[in-house]
Amino acid sequence: MRTRIWAASIILAACASGPALADVKAGVDAWSRGDYRTAIAEWRGPATAGDADAQFNLGQAYKLGRGVPVDLAMAEEWYRKAALQGHQQAEDNYGLALFQNGRRDKAVPWLEKSAARGEPRAQYVLGTMYFNADVVKRDWVRAYALMTRASGAGIAQATTTLAQMDGFIPLADRQKGTALARQLEVGVVKTPPPVAYVARDTPPTPPVANVETAPQPRPAAIPKPAVVASKPVAAPAPRPPVAASGAYRVQLGAFRDPDGARRMWAQLGSRFPGRQPYYVKAGALTRLLVGPYPTQADAARGCGSVRPCVPTR
Repeated sequence: MRTRIWAASIILAACASGPALADVKAGVDAWSRGDYRTAIAEWRGPATAGDADAQFNLGQAYKLGRGVPVDLAMAEEWYRKAALQGHQQAEDNYGLALFQNGRRDKAVPWLEKSAARGEPRAQYVLGTMYFNADVVKRDWVRAYALMTRASGAGIAQATTTLAQMDGFIPLADRQKGTALARQLEVGVVKTPPPVAYVARDTPPTPPVANVETAPQPRPAAIPKPAVVASKPVAAPAPRPPVAASGAYRVQLGAFRDPDGARRMWAQLGSRFPGRQPYYVKAGALTRLLVGPYPTQADAARGCGSVRPCVPTR
């Protein structure tokens, strides 16, 4: 039986000088204040004149729909212009945009280039492509290696998908994939961080996945772009402990390999303070349940941003 992992929608640096650079910085300052129309006006001239930072920033604006209507084709075009000048963040987003817009064969060279630099979103997308034989030849060893690297970089979807892969990729290939991941990490070309005149992406949003009703992996969402921020966003305060009682649980997944359920709990357990895991056999699968909760509504709230997470009694 063929198995498949689906990747869905995902997704500003240092080349300008003189007056154009000042315009780009003024645009970023306006963007940080939420004055998106002024930011667009500041970037439009330098971008048309060939400033790669401004071109990339306009790509972000059209992608996010800030100051201009959402226009993925226009975002892709501005990313392309900057990428062709060697703007690395534009290269990353251009490959992802090509993938999102259905031109996956053209996306592969850009994604490979970004993944080789250690860009985790590109690693995640390529991992799904190599697993599914989507445009590229199926290579489960490389898929597992890329997904391991993306997971290690903090892509939550990659962590979930990696656990799902454990149920399908033979142990020998997973071991080879782990070894390849270490080689890829050593081979990453380190690059200096971009300067402050470019608007940046924020961390990815949580995954969307569900493996409750089928043994094969279901869709996993690629990190989506969010509001650009020039300053770090403070991490949310941890949840307070709660009393563990009640008849309800939440299900985080179903695994052919029981160790996959235990690994997922090791990764996500801190998201459920005061609760405990339950490993429930269901035919050939092991269901990972967490609880207890007194009501179904409490169970649903307990899921928070974790996906997959399904309340059950």
